[in-house]
Amino acid sequence: MPDAPRRLPTPPPPATEGPDPTVTAWVAAHLGDLCDGGPAAVAASPRFRGGQRAADAALAALDLRGYASDRNEVWPAARRGATGLSPWIRHGLLPLPRVWAAAADAPARDREKFRDELLWQEYARHVQARLGPRLRDGLRHELLPGLPPGADPWHEDRAAGMACLDLVLGELNEDGWLPNQARMWIASHWAVRAGAAWREGEDALFRRLLDGSRAANRLGWQWTVGTGTGRPYGFSRWQVEKRAPGLCGTCDLAASCPIEDWPEDPPLSAVPPDPRLRDDPDPGATAGPAGVERHGDDDPTTVWLTAESLGDDDPALAAHPDLPVVFVFDAPLLARLRLDGRRLVFLAEALGDLATRREVEVWRGDVVATLAADGAAGGRSLAVTHAPVPGFRRRAAAVPVAVRHPWPWLRRPAGGRIGSFSAWRGGRDGRRR
Repeated sequence: MPDAPRRLPTPPPPATEGPDPTVTAWVAAHLGDLCDGGPAAVAASPRFRGGQRAADAALAALDLRGYASDRNEVWPAARRGATGLSPWIRHGLLPLPRVWAAAADAPARDREKFRDELLWQEYARHVQARLGPRLRDGLRHELLPGLPPGADPWHEDRAAGMACLDLVLGELNEDGWLPNQARMWIASHWAVRAGAAWREGEDALFRRLLDGSRAANRLGWQWTVGTGTGRPYGFSRWQVEKRAPGLCGTCDLAASCPIEDWPEDPPLSAVPPDPRLRDDPDPGATAGPAGVERHGDDDPTTVWLTAESLGDDDPALAAHPDLPVVFVFDAPLLARLRLDGRRLVFLAEALGDLATRREVEVWRGDVVATLAADGAAGGRSLAVTHAPVPGFRRRAAAVPVAVRHPWPWLRRPAGGRIGSFSAWRGGRDGRRR
């Protein structure tokens, strides 16, 4: 039986710099049984810290000079142009419109490319909001796995000793983050080269990423392995030598590289595309409210925050500066996902940081059972920001929401084609900005 909802002590505020074992100990004590590896495996990312202060500092340090030419570089780290903002973007600490505006003074070519990447994140959110769980299916093709379920091509014999995989998987396990090019390497190695089931690989990467988003991660895997376009990305030594020059020279397998040649295209079978890729029958439901939406006559007494939007710019939080905040760690969902503990430490750091400015109440349990009128934390009217993810509308309809605020879209969904990024970007569902 699932455990009953229970209130947790407020997470301690994270240290401003250096290792901080206090939040890690809090997660291990209160949520460790829900993490991959259990309480003993809970750790913090040494590079990324949750919270608005850390997010603001990262955005203030943004320097996009050279981004267009260097964003795909992997190694050495000093060559990279990737910004590393995605963990804070993913959890709403840096909303896309704010990041878009921060690029205004960058060199034109770098600004254009960076904003294209922000549009890709927005596009992924549009696709997920419209298709919901259907995003897990092959969008246009299905990849027939050649390995049995449960295979782990990242760690099997053929991958042992590969400097490129050791590098990116080591960084993933240490920091909980990778530049996009490295994500394409390990996705292609898993599904295109090794022939393992792409959904299992997508799950494995999702669990480890601080910025793990079913929208961006699942769509990225579909485009990499070919189920989204029919054109898979083939991981080979050529990409490593181009994006990590000199790394192959450090590899024990340099003279017998298992990815020396371009891989053969995997077996793909066409599937009927979801008709919603062509048009949205209900764009209003996809986008959520266009303005503040009231339900009943009660004024809100508490702001309900979700993991999609934990920053000070959250519309509900900003509109009700004097109200306390409630956040629920969704225990049944987390028990199924088994996320890496670094992700929950990042969320707890964000809540601990917020608690230095607002009254924050943290719970563990089923969200509806916790927040419903007769639930463990019931008896309150909620203000919340719409979240464009599967499950939000169902939960919001079952708890006492008095006011629902609109999601801060970069481009509000309005129908039109979303079968490809280029069609979406130039289509009638919005204009390029």
